[in-house]
Amino acid sequence: MLDDRQRKKDKMTILVAQGFISCFMAFLMTLIMSELIPGLREGFRPGWVRDWLGHYITAWPIAFLLSMGVGPLAFFLSAQLVGRVYRS
Repeated sequence: MLDDRQRKKDKMTILVAQGFISCFMAFLMTLIMSELIPGLREGFRPGWVRDWLGHYITAWPIAFLLSMGVGPLAFFLSAQLVGRVYRS
């Protein structure tokens, strides 16, 4: 029973972590790519924060869905790599 609870807790921790990771990545990528670099090059225009927020609100759900698909693959590949490193 304890193992089952621990597994559910671990699974929930991974899900929440993927939510945070995708949130931070969407935040940073939209800030850097859509606002910061063009803003430094061409100057910040009025309303750039509103534009960035719109980009972020669009990017976060996409990043979350992608992390849900890529996350298990990344964990699998990491486990395979770590297993090979420790076996050699």
